[in-house]
Formats: sequence, structure tokens, C-alpha cells
Amino acid sequence: MNFQSVGEALIRPGQLLADRSTLAAVARWTQAVSEADGVCVAHLAPGVDPCELAAELSARGLRASPNHVFRGQPLFFGGPASRPFPVEPIAYRPARNRSAATVAVLDTGVVKHPWWSGTDWYSRVGPEDADAGEGQQAGHGTFVAGMLARLAPGVSLRVRRVLDGDGIGDEASVIRALHRMREDPPDVINLSFGGHTFDDRPPPLLNDAIAALSDTVTVACAGNTASDRPFWPAALPAVVGVAALEATGRQRAAYSGYGTWVDACARGDWLESSYLDLGEFGGFATWSGTSFAAALVSGTIAAGAAAEPAKEVVRRLLDAEDARHFPDLGVVVPVSL
Repeated sequence: MNFQSVGEALIRPGQLLADRSTLAAVARWTQAVSEADGVCVAHLAPGVDPCELAAELSARGLRASPNHVFRGQPLFFGGPASRPFPVEPIAYRPARNRSAATVAVLDTGVVKHPWWSGTDWYSRVGPEDADAGEGQQAGHGTFVAGMLARLAPGVSLRVRRVLDGDGIGDEASVIRALHRMREDPPDVINLSFGGHTFDDRPPPLLNDAIAALSDTVTVACAGNTASDRPFWPAALPAVVGVAALEATGRQRAAYSGYGTWVDACARGDWLESSYLDLGEFGGFATWSGTSFAAALVSGTIAAGAAAEPAKEVVRRLLDAEDARHFPDLGVVVPVSL
């Protein structure tokens, strides 16, 4: 795991994300540049601090940031959000009809599972987007995919692996995955991961990549931080940030992030879904975390998007006059599985 801690933020050492117009300004600090799918990664000379350089460039009106590290969000050790637990098989008959709605799942990938055996979308999942089944968060993407499949039967999932088996990924990989969706945007994107930035400001290139998908609803988890510190990408203005409620739905789950930047909340504790068929697990698990509260909201939007644009669905969901609200948690999205 190649990353370093800067305060409570994590970054890739010696890497700066920049757009093309910024590259000339960082040339004298740069050893090499890699460019792919709309993002440039400048590999800096030894001793150059990417956070200090990003702050200097931002003050000059240029778009740059360190390559922040993101993590999937059951990672809250000592609470129910820390790990999955095995459960008995869950009865579910997948719909064979293909919904008009498409949900992109940027996560750890997925594994083969009876719930989507024979579906068109799973037949398009290549080896690069399959879950390797190893690591502390292996099965995270499979769990999210199962929740979406149950909430929006027949939905077409577009799986992109941006996290490894330990739930670790970075900003550059996420931006690249988002750029590749521009030609054929999904209705909804689920991002059940995130992190802090070194300066608590929005990461500019990630913000640009999400904002460019203007007809897509992007949903992200508020993080298992138990704090109101902005958690990205959930805190971006173009993103529906989702916090977690405890099992009764009456109050915030103790681990959940919260704040004025949170838009919605849903149950996050002891949810059941598809999982790996490995060891004590027979393809099913119960798990807790803001990751899965976000998936509940994404699935609710996807279900509605079968009949109308996802943007309209989310507008009604967040602006409903009769909806319950919690301070610093937003609109309560009542969902049951």
C-alpha cells in the first residue's frame, strides 16, 4: 500500500494531479508525467511536497491536487461497520427483463453470484473488473451490487474496479473511470468510498469529472468517520452525500459522518446482501457502514429511473415536503430489503 498520511488525509507520495494547462507550471518540479483518460499525473522530483505545490498552484488559480487515497467505508474498527458476518442464503429471484436504468458501480469489482447469473451486464464484466476475493474488503463491490439488484430489479450494472481487495484506491483511478463514462453516461453512479483532502477543500479535478456527467446522479457515502469534517466525493456540490442511520432508523449510526454537506441518510446497520462464496460465507453476508447506506439510496433512485430521468427522481426525493429530516444528515430515505 503506497501512501502517506498528511493529517487525516492520505496521499500517494510524490504525485500531483493536474490538467494539461497546469503541466507547464510544474515542469521544473517534475521528473515524469503519465496521462490517460483525461487526467495527468506528475511524478515529482525527490523532496518536492505535493501538498505544498498544490496549495501554491491553487492560489494562482490553477487546477491541481495531490493524488488523494480513497477507502471503502466499512473501515471503522471496533464497531458494527468493521467487517461482514455470514448469514443464511437470502431468497431472491432476479428479474430477467433489462431495465432502462443503468448504475455504474465503482468499487472492488464483483464476483459471480446466483443473483446475476445469466444477466447481460455480468457477461460484460472483464477480468480487470472482477473482485479478486482477497483482502480486508474483498466482496465489498459484490455486496453493493446485490443491494442495487434487489432494490431495482432488472437494473443494468456497469462495474468498474477502482479499489483493491483492501478497499484502497486513489483519485487518479476514479477520475479515469469517470472520464471513460462520458460517451455513454449511466443514470446513476454509486461511490461507496472516499476520504479527506489535505486542505479540506474539494479536489478540483475530481469535481470537474463528476460535474461533466451532468445528466447522471452521483451518490457517495459520507464516510465512517464519526465527524463533520468534509468527506470527499460525498461533500461535492454535484454529489448526493449519504450518511448512515442505525438499525431502527431513528438516529445517526455512531460511526457515520455528518454535517451540512450531507444530503440524505438511510439505514446503514446490519444490512444483508450478496457476498463471496468463501470460507464461512456461502455467498451472503450482513455488513454495516455508510457504504451500504449510499447503495440503498442509489438503488432507490435507480428504481425510480426506470420510468423517469434520474435527476428528476432525486429532485423529488430530496425536496419532498413530507419527508423526514435530521439535522446534519439530510432527508431520510426509507428503504427496506
